Amino acid sequence: MNLPLILAYLFFIGSVLGWVMELFFRKFFSKANPEHRWINPGFCTGPYLPLYGTGLCVLYLLASLEEYLPFESDVVNKIILFFLMALMMTVIEFIAGFISLKVSKVRLWDYTGELGNIMGIICPKFSLFWAILGGVYYFFIHPYIKESLAWLSRNLAFSFFIGLFFGVFIVDMANSAQLLVKLKHFAEENEVILRYENIKAQIRTRNEEVLKRAKGKQTRKRRYQFLHPFATDKPINEVLKEYMEELEERTNEFRKKIDPKERKKQD
Repeated sequence: MNLPLILAYLFFIGSVLGWVMELFFRKFFSKANPEHRWINPGFCTGPYLPLYGTGLCVLYLLASLEEYLPFESDVVNKIILFFLMALMMTVIEFIAGFISLKVSKVRLWDYTGELGNIMGIICPKFSLFWAILGGVYYFFIHPYIKESLAWLSRNLAFSFFIGLFFGVFIVDMANSAQLLVKLKHFAEENEVILRYENIKAQIRTRNEEVLKRAKGKQTRKRRYQFLHPFATDKPINEVLKEYMEELEERTNEFRKKIDPKERKKQD
């Protein structure tokens, strides 16, 4: 199987598996989700995360270069290999987060509270996670990957599914880019950085409140859509304004708690 086809398969597998991993991480372990709700972790609508797909492709390429490492010690070569895997995954994470933050004015994730973080985009804790993930890939996936991909390539139905995936993925990326443009315009007009996860939580809470008020009434109802978390009965700009107003209220309350002068001024 040629390299481009291998990478296409790996991108699909990594994107989907990465989405599943993030789904369970945010449900059971994320501090940003104290209510332990099921949250769609993706920027796109569909169940896939391109960052993980790209990362799996990079892990495959690095593991394939192991024989070219200069040291005779197998242990040293593996340590270097896992370090390179963690480094490259961290670089990919930083590039994706930096572009989103600086170009689109949207923070897709936030490591601000983590020790040694850089711009809230990367931190040693998650770089260690990438190293562990690289080790899992190396020992449990890479030795069997060529045989598995060769079998998949002979399965016409699966090959068709891969093509369908990329078709849907491209359309999904285009739609998500349109949403990102709207968020960027709002952020630039208000000179703020928008937190992607907080906005999704705001929409979910609002939709749930609308449903509660609508019980027994003939009103337009809007349920929370797991695969379309930005679905709302209002234009996105109005939702963002409500988000900013609520954020400002919380900021003022926090200032009043920590600053007696500020409390007297507002009272």
